[in-house]
Amino acid sequence: MQNFQTVLGQCVKHKTALGYGALSLLAAGGEQLFSQVVFQCPCNAWSFSYSLVSMLVPALVLLLLGFLLNSRTWRLLTGCCAPFPGRSSRRCRLRVLGLLAAGASVAPFTWIAVALLNAAYYECLVTGEQPLAPPWLRTRLCLDRGEACMGDLHRMPCESGEEAQQVIRYLRAESQVLGWILIASVMSFALVCTCINHCRSPVSYLQIKFWKIYMEKEKEMFEAKAKEHAAKLAERNVHSFFECAKPEPFQTPGNREWHQISSLYAYNTKGQFYSTIHKYVDSRDQTASIRSAEGDVLSPVLVFVDDLEMGEAAI
Repeated sequence: MQNFQTVLGQCVKHKTALGYGALSLLAAGGEQLFSQVVFQCPCNAWSFSYSLVSMLVPALVLLLLGFLLNSRTWRLLTGCCAPFPGRSSRRCRLRVLGLLAAGASVAPFTWIAVALLNAAYYECLVTGEQPLAPPWLRTRLCLDRGEACMGDLHRMPCESGEEAQQVIRYLRAESQVLGWILIASVMSFALVCTCINHCRSPVSYLQIKFWKIYMEKEKEMFEAKAKEHAAKLAERNVHSFFECAKPEPFQTPGNREWHQISSLYAYNTKGQFYSTIHKYVDSRDQTASIRSAEGDVLSPVLVFVDDLEMGEAAI
């Protein structure tokens, strides 16, 4: 039992990395299944369009799903068009949108990289007629192969002749090289961005560890208190209805308070606030909104604050 709790604790601690890993595996498995079961190169004038759509449209769908399933997307969008004062600045929202796009692009890049390693899409794509592509992309495949090669190029993915297989092997090698280059480029870019974000972190490494512990505890307590508060309010209203009695006074947060604590978190150099709730309760007596204040800094290292914020799992 103790070992199980240890493993569970490690999974919770590294749930973001595990989530991205699982998403990448699902995207890779989905691509393999799609390429084996669904994708069939037509080997005609539709080869280029068919293979391009088959490779890029699923990647686009995965990108949109990444936005759709991320709770921070709805935290960013909810109420953004409502006339409520003191909302987060446009610059802050654009930076958050960039972070959302970075997370949502994991699955699409995985799909495209695995598709290039599989090479089936690339073979069909390059041998097909490409109206907007430079001619050398196809003519280079027919060097020293005779004049009939260009006319037969779009049929080569479906043929088993020696000349066709030579072209296909060349394209398969080229596709796999491009796939590994894409993987290495994305990983290098992610590593550089992570290093830069940590170098520019406004807080220390140990404080971030404490911060994550605090956010977990705040989330647990908020959910427990929210259930208790909702139960008391429901009991008061139902009791008043059935007893036909005037309801007793009940103190509950108003719309303004909910708007305040639902804003995106921004680190402020003028105050030590670990969450939007922390910032709200310490600034409750002030008339200014906490949603956008002077000195607010959006740090990618502290993106976990919004991820672990109260109520995210229920949205």
